[in-house]
Amino acid sequence: MARGRKARDTIREGSEEEGSKRKRPPPPPRFSGAWFLDWARTLLVAAIIFFVFRSFLLATFVITSGSMEDTLLVGDFLLVNKMSLGSSVPLTDFRVPGYKEPKHGDIIVFRADHSPGLDIVKRTVGLPGDTLWMEDGVLHRNGAALEEPHALRNRRQPDSGDPMMLWQTGYLVPDPAREEYEPTRNNWGPIVIPAERFFMLGDNRDSSFDSRFWGFVERKKMRGTPIFIYYSYDREALRPIRFLTAMRPGRVGPSPD
Repeated sequence: MARGRKARDTIREGSEEEGSKRKRPPPPPRFSGAWFLDWARTLLVAAIIFFVFRSFLLATFVITSGSMEDTLLVGDFLLVNKMSLGSSVPLTDFRVPGYKEPKHGDIIVFRADHSPGLDIVKRTVGLPGDTLWMEDGVLHRNGAALEEPHALRNRRQPDSGDPMMLWQTGYLVPDPAREEYEPTRNNWGPIVIPAERFFMLGDNRDSSFDSRFWGFVERKKMRGTPIFIYYSYDREALRPIRFLTAMRPGRVGPSPD
């Protein structure tokens, strides 16, 4: 009795498998209209997934200057978390909210106003409402000198001014005794940061083109926070095919703070 039931179950399973095989349509002939349509659907789905991924989730960024040394080096390839600070919907003014706001010390990738279309990376040193100034290269915030172990200084490089820094004049703390404002790279301010604006500096303080020169960063221009170095190589190494022969595997891992 059991053998008969088992045999019937086996026959039934076999007939179901054969039926499913019979019902599955054959693939369309190569280079036929249906074949091209299937490929078009696959590529469209892949493009949509890639668009969503790049627009709202993650992006990549390559360090091309030494302004963030020694925290980030030229030739570091970064994975950037775009969800953290929120993402703009392409071709619209709508912004998907993030789950955090920038805070002091955050390293952030943002769109540069002084060079349209360019993304750059700096460290957040000033938030809306902060009062900032620098004296002999020491950064002060809200009345206190900051200890910045990440800041790289070249004491032998002389201080210098730049006419670009005169934008700060409109944000200076009122001082009746100040007749003329002449900011330099290591001596400027005090300035007050307005709402929805942030002050960004490179860690390589004497070799960084940053907020001291071109001004504040708008909150909506911030694109994300680096979370991982997925590849790194020495772009200045005197070796052939540097991309392969000058790799720095020891730098691969979570992005430094």
